[in-house]
Amino acid sequence: MIDDSEPSTPTIMAGGPGSGSGCRSGGYESLGDSAMPASSSHVEHLPGPKVTRGGRAAWRLAAAVAGARIREYCLDVDSEAPGGARPTPPTAKHQVATDRDPSRAHWMELFFDLIFVALVGQLAHGLHEDPAIPDLLLFIALFASVWWSWVNLTFAINVMPWLTRRRLALVMLAAMFALGAIAVAAPEATTERAWLFAAGNAALRLVLLLLWISQSWGSGTASRIRVTAYNGATAALWFASVWVPAPWNFLLWGLAILVEVVLLVASSQSWANRVLANLNVEHLSERFGLLVVIVLGESVLAIVVALDEVWTTEAGLTAILGLGTIALLAWSFFMYGTETMRNGLEGLRVAGDFRAIRDTVGFLPFLIVVGVTAISGALGTAIHHPDEPLPLASGISLCGGIALFYLTNAIISVRFGRPVGGVLRWALPALVLTALLGVAAALLPAGATILCAVAVLAFIVGSAELSDRRRLSAA
Repeated sequence: MIDDSEPSTPTIMAGGPGSGSGCRSGGYESLGDSAMPASSSHVEHLPGPKVTRGGRAAWRLAAAVAGARIREYCLDVDSEAPGGARPTPPTAKHQVATDRDPSRAHWMELFFDLIFVALVGQLAHGLHEDPAIPDLLLFIALFASVWWSWVNLTFAINVMPWLTRRRLALVMLAAMFALGAIAVAAPEATTERAWLFAAGNAALRLVLLLLWISQSWGSGTASRIRVTAYNGATAALWFASVWVPAPWNFLLWGLAILVEVVLLVASSQSWANRVLANLNVEHLSERFGLLVVIVLGESVLAIVVALDEVWTTEAGLTAILGLGTIALLAWSFFMYGTETMRNGLEGLRVAGDFRAIRDTVGFLPFLIVVGVTAISGALGTAIHHPDEPLPLASGISLCGGIALFYLTNAIISVRFGRPVGGVLRWALPALVLTALLGVAAALLPAGATILCAVAVLAFIVGSAELSDRRRLSAA
């Protein structure tokens, strides 16, 4: 079922440590009062005669100068430079911070993710007990807005390696207060607390606005217009909606997000080149991977809470099956996804394919996280009512969540350049089995449906393991 020439499971959003390459490798690390390229091993292992200590110092100095030149051209591509003039060298604020490793997620970023997952839990609360279709649609709509905010902040931090540890901490703290307001408002985001939901989103856009002003305000008029429109104008729309009655305030919310999406899709190639020059694949893949881990953990917490509320034998057995469902998703994530995103993004970065990076970072992971969260909601409902068939919305959440997990990973695999035939070998069986699970959900009690879900996921994972074993034996 899996192409032996490719990794044997779907692309799971995950991160792992690794070294950068290309333009970004022109960064610097502190070494006393001097500077040298972050990877000096390329200098010390040059072929040729033995190099003395003084010779190595000369090589390092020469490499530092060369790295600075490369970084000039990679970081500062200004579409407004007249007559193809040489770009202005980056100022000191655009150098790599020496008190943190920009290729790794900082602890304050992980703390921010905990607030984000608390917000997701607030939004998904209505999916855990007898939800209706409108509850599911409302969750997806509200989650889309907060996901978009998370992606924007994560991406901004990623392409700003000059942020020192303390500056980054201040940014994340400010963003946490804004996100905390959104989390408090989430249960009544469309009624009494809509104003707070909007105010939190407006504050988050202001944080982003200040970040982008410090990053690219000096890059020309076009950059200033883009920054002002992307975060300044949208912050104004969110802020204005505080005083606008429903349903017109929701239209302003949608318009604000639409403006940001359109500006991103219509971004010029020169702006994309500047972004690609600073893009840190290791940091980006680690951030997304850790977020998925935390969302899986939140699903486990939801199962435990549901069982605590309904302490019966049937509920306990269903909870065990629910943990098995999450564990099988986590198995796919941990066993096969650690390097996939990093390698895929690195290939896209080297190829200069900004659109594919945009899709695999900004848009498609939303469907994976929504799918896992929807599955969590369905499991909570099943634990509360194990002897009754799942409500329609919960059945859609369970089967649709699993389908989204595998379908989205299939699309991401193709965007990363995997052969379509190899992707279809595992994607089609997974989707067919999930469709059959949907039929079971309409006919069987909830506990039996979760048992079928475990069987489906076990078959998919088991097939991948067997394919891996055959591939390794053939090698």
